[in-house]
Amino acid sequence: MAENENGQEKTEEPTEKRLRDAREKGQVARSRELNSFLLTVGSAVVFLVFGGQMMLGLGEVVRDSFIIPRADIYDQAAMFSRLANAFADGFLSFVPIFFATVILAIVASISVGGWNFSTQAMAPKLSKMDPIAGLKRIFGVKALMELGKTFAKFTLITGIGIAVFFTFEAEFLSLGLQPFDSALAHAGWLVGWGFLAVSLGLLLVAFVDVPFQVWQHNKQQRMTFQEVKDEFKDTEGRPEIKQRIRQTQMQMSQRRMMEAVPEADVVVTNPTHFAVALKYDAEGVGAPIVVAKGVDEMAFNLRKIAKAHDVTLFEAPPLARALYAHVEIDEVIPAALYTAVAQVLAYVYQVSEAARGAGPMPGRPDPEVPDDLDVPPLD
Repeated sequence: MAENENGQEKTEEPTEKRLRDAREKGQVARSRELNSFLLTVGSAVVFLVFGGQMMLGLGEVVRDSFIIPRADIYDQAAMFSRLANAFADGFLSFVPIFFATVILAIVASISVGGWNFSTQAMAPKLSKMDPIAGLKRIFGVKALMELGKTFAKFTLITGIGIAVFFTFEAEFLSLGLQPFDSALAHAGWLVGWGFLAVSLGLLLVAFVDVPFQVWQHNKQQRMTFQEVKDEFKDTEGRPEIKQRIRQTQMQMSQRRMMEAVPEADVVVTNPTHFAVALKYDAEGVGAPIVVAKGVDEMAFNLRKIAKAHDVTLFEAPPLARALYAHVEIDEVIPAALYTAVAQVLAYVYQVSEAARGAGPMPGRPDPEVPDDLDVPPLD
């Protein structure tokens, strides 16, 4: 099993951060066998489509090269001009395969591991010049596996090549009996199919190599249990970071809570230690919900905001303590407190109506809290 420099076994799967850091260093899973397969099979398909045309274009270049006027033979400038024209015509004939090869090379290189550009991988490293490490790479297990793959590819491709030759032996021999243009087009077709057959033989090698490369990359990135713990501490596991996160979350929650107080219908108070802001949600759940609550300094701030926005303060110590203990922010009050809260809200609405002259001033209720509800004691 793999070990790190301290001799500890790497038994843990790599974390997302470990894989991300390795990717930034240019360490991603790659399969040269899949690259070779995609490049060769794609080129073979392109050759099958455009092979006849390319061979005919090449034939024209060869024909023009052998038909030279006598005057041009003794004219150096004319000969250079003919050479340049032959080169240009030959290049244009093979433009499809050139462009296809470039595109296929890019696609094949990112087929495993995706696109990755790393400046760190481009930086020179003295460790790569270590002769001992170089000998280990040459005579290591990985080098032996690469040698085995190379031998297997050579054997496989040789066998397929021989099979293709004997399959099309008669057609290969008949090329000499055909007209020049027909022979070139036919030769392009035969080369394309032979190239495709040999390329498909690499599929078996790529099929074995891809999962092996992915497994080997993950194995190299494995971590010891101590490395996992250290990474967790370095990111979100440090106590000071967790405390800072909690503080930030608490501050955001308090800010949202304070912003909801002006929309409340009533703030039930202790009167000094506890404060709970209630709002009747008629269009939503159809019941009163707690939009803010607090003790001591927070309760003082709640009362201050409520007074600044003309929100009614209702002093009911048992009810305030019960609401604070049993209801969280944005939660509906429990059924056991429906009657007590309904009395408070009815009183607030009647006071508001009386202030507008729409009715008499109501008497102040004394809401009762059921005995089976545990409430925080007064300090």
